Amino acid sequence: MKEYDYLIVGSGLFGAIFAYEANKRGKKCLVIDKRNHIAGNIYCKEVEGINVHEYGAHIFHTSNKEVWDYINSFTEFNRYTNSPVAIYKDELYNMPFNMNTFNKLWGVKTPAEAKGKIAEQLAESNIAEPKNLEEQAIKLVGRDIYEKLVKGYTEKQWGTRATELPAFIIKRLPVRFTYDNNYFNDKYQGIPLGGYTKIIEKMLEGIEVRLNTDFFKNREELEGLADKIVFTGMIDEFYDYKFGTLEYRSLKFEHEILNEENYQGNAVVNYTEYEVPYTRIIEHKHFEYGTQPKTVITREYPAKWNKGDEPYYPINNEKNNEIYNKYKELADKESNIIFGGRLAEYKYYDMHNVIEQALRCVEKEL
Repeated sequence: MKEYDYLIVGSGLFGAIFAYEANKRGKKCLVIDKRNHIAGNIYCKEVEGINVHEYGAHIFHTSNKEVWDYINSFTEFNRYTNSPVAIYKDELYNMPFNMNTFNKLWGVKTPAEAKGKIAEQLAESNIAEPKNLEEQAIKLVGRDIYEKLVKGYTEKQWGTRATELPAFIIKRLPVRFTYDNNYFNDKYQGIPLGGYTKIIEKMLEGIEVRLNTDFFKNREELEGLADKIVFTGMIDEFYDYKFGTLEYRSLKFEHEILNEENYQGNAVVNYTEYEVPYTRIIEHKHFEYGTQPKTVITREYPAKWNKGDEPYYPINNEKNNEIYNKYKELADKESNIIFGGRLAEYKYYDMHNVIEQALRCVEKEL
């Protein structure tokens, strides 16, 4: 008999939900994390009475009532609506691209005028079948919006020229012909009162958690502790990169406490010029309508990923997907290892996707 039923590698959303559900069913779990805190990338740290999203803005949104009810069973959510603004040089525009954006750019007032303007710019560009991200974006929103609000931001984000990026990356670009600044179309949206860490704390209550514990440094010993492993780390690392290394984009965060009450008037402001090295500034207090005397801002810099760096965005191009499929074949044959979450499935998941996947996994396993 082994000491634990499950060893769960990673205390982010996927790992924490699995641990919570397994524990509820009488299973004994050990959760480990190589960081010095729980909650993975949704970790919030209190600074000056403000819940700071340490690894970038996390705004919860879903249209799935089951997922919404589930996450609300751990804490109450406020009514925060994601309405970012974008700055290009000294001009300020509303996001997502909507009638407010079109009015500011072209002085148009009706949806018909805005569509006419986009159609006019598309006709000038002679694009029938978009071959890359640049052409896809121009087809969706015209050249003006592409040049000012898409090009620089995207090239910073991916570290590659837009003409070298695949068209599919931007197919989901939200374009609205209404005066609505709500970025998401989902029915449910908000930020947990008191931050995300509180949710993970509740999930892991009564479960043994070991922080600063690197699975790969003590692999043999840790694997020997449990009947099954739930792995939420990088799948290629799990298999010692035998088919090659999967690629990611990374991020660097620069946090700053400012001695003023309100720095930018909005939680998220995107900087779309290529010459500005960061993609956005986050002012955390606006997520929870804070009135603290000070404020905390975070500049978010996209970065090239190298082994050992924190991986954030999988680069799901043909080459990487081929490598991933080889690892997935191995993973599918495992009888006592469960792979779950963004890194283990090499997929860009939003939080609601991770919850859906975790609950589905629990159902299948338990």
